[in-house]
Amino acid sequence: MELEQFAADAWAARRSIIDGIGITLMISFLAIGLGTLLGLAVGLILTYGHWSWRFIIRIYTDFLRGTPVFVLILACFYILAVVGIQLTAFEAGIFALTLFCSSHVGEIVRGALQAIPTGQTEAAKAIGLTFPQIFAYVLLPQALRQMLPTWVNTATEIVKASTLLSIIGVVELLLSIQQIISRNFLSLEFYFFAGFIYFVINFGIERLGRAAERRVRIPV
Repeated sequence: MELEQFAADAWAARRSIIDGIGITLMISFLAIGLGTLLGLAVGLILTYGHWSWRFIIRIYTDFLRGTPVFVLILACFYILAVVGIQLTAFEAGIFALTLFCSSHVGEIVRGALQAIPTGQTEAAKAIGLTFPQIFAYVLLPQALRQMLPTWVNTATEIVKASTLLSIIGVVELLLSIQQIISRNFLSLEFYFFAGFIYFVINFGIERLGRAAERRVRIPV
């Protein structure tokens, strides 16, 4: 009987659920994409930047990595408004998750780049390559092989962290499900359903990561 009611209520609320999934996907992929680009810059500065820049970026990464995502989201939404930067809940959420993602990706990039023997960079300089060329043709292809598994873990963490945006009023999947539960009290069924959807999203990211790993793998 409860399963029948769950199926009927889920169908009746399908538009709300689909909208919630769409918002979750949009937030996650924007935060992951922007965070990865910013993280690449962070990793490059941590590895090759001037000591003063490395010091500043080290504080940036350590602070963000040591701050709970929940606190970071609240800070981006409320504290920025106090200093005159007005962001919507959606924008503040993406900004917070982007910063959090960039700090982790920056460390991933730094570790991968530092694992590459310095002799390869010196050899590339010796044949006249500029640093952008060295990074694009020598360093990045090798670093990707080490970065991808950890990057996939970070990406899935961002998807899970997107659930915290409900606290500032972003109607993503979790808040949509909670609103449905408040009308029918089928907590177990709908939370299980939400968990399944998050699993499908993260499983998709994991499979894409595996495909990318196979693509950059060195043939044996």
